[in-house]
Amino acid sequence: MINKPDHRGLSHVFNALIYSWQGLKAAFKYEEAFRLELLTLPILLPAAIYLGEGTIERVLLIGVLFIVLIMELVNSAIEAVVDRIGTEQHPLSGRAKDIGSAAVFLAMQLVVFTWVMILGPRYLWG
Repeated sequence: MINKPDHRGLSHVFNALIYSWQGLKAAFKYEEAFRLELLTLPILLPAAIYLGEGTIERVLLIGVLFIVLIMELVNSAIEAVVDRIGTEQHPLSGRAKDIGSAAVFLAMQLVVFTWVMILGPRYLWG
């Protein structure tokens, strides 16, 4: 009988953490957009904590920032798979990449909308 790696319990959790860390390192190394979005966190995270009133506001202001990073990771994964399949132009490859990019764009719009709706009445027009 062939020995299979143990993919249960704590071993599974540990392996998942290792793979996730490798993915984050790869995104940081190869994806400029991911690095640029990470650069916003040292400014926007403290701003969210300081400007948000209460836990729910802070969670929303911070959560949408992480949604952008998550969508950028998904978009980068889509692009890597499409590029791995082939370099020739194909309408489905372009569509996949464009849809991934649109997901990141909508996540960024969600950041703007959330921040304006929460902070606007207090600091912009209130």
